[in-house]
Amino acid sequence: MTEDEARTWAGARFDSAAMARLDRLAAIVTVESERQNLVARSTLDSIWGRHIVDSLQLVALGPEGVWLDIGTGAGFPGLAVAAVEPERRMILVEPRRLRADYLSAVAAALGLTNVSVKATKVEAVRDKAKVISARAVSRIAALFESAHRCADKETIWLLPKGRNADEEVAEARRAWHGVFHVEQSITSPDSAIVVARGVRRQ
Repeated sequence: MTEDEARTWAGARFDSAAMARLDRLAAIVTVESERQNLVARSTLDSIWGRHIVDSLQLVALGPEGVWLDIGTGAGFPGLAVAAVEPERRMILVEPRRLRADYLSAVAAALGLTNVSVKATKVEAVRDKAKVISARAVSRIAALFESAHRCADKETIWLLPKGRNADEEVAEARRAWHGVFHVEQSITSPDSAIVVARGVRRQ
């Protein structure tokens, strides 16, 4: 997906206010990446395709309700989703203090009062969520182990993965029950999104 295609895709789905927040987010990430290692510098020229739309494609898969994003890092997908759904409560879990402070500052700069940042590991979080996402954090089985206290039987897990998605699902099934589905990513033929519901330990 080219940058023009990514912007066109987003512009067809989200209003001008959301697009303005996304532009601001992209600008902040680009500038701040000069000071700290937010995203790979090689991806900054393709930030809309590689990071923003890669995050936004999750929105259509997530039901209404509290969204908890694990290891938000530079802001993806958590801040990108919050930018287009400013009425949804977003909880961003980021254990690195410098990164958590950055996320709080960006949320404030974008006027996103729906965002709360927890500077801790997800194992310490007790909030319940209708959607749990994690992008490039850990393997699926490990995510379930660390965050299952934040989920119930209706929670949807949205887990962007690379070409090893099916392998990770098979591994997770050895310890966890649930309904699993693998969606093809729209941004790369080598990427997928693992969608899980009803996750519970065997």
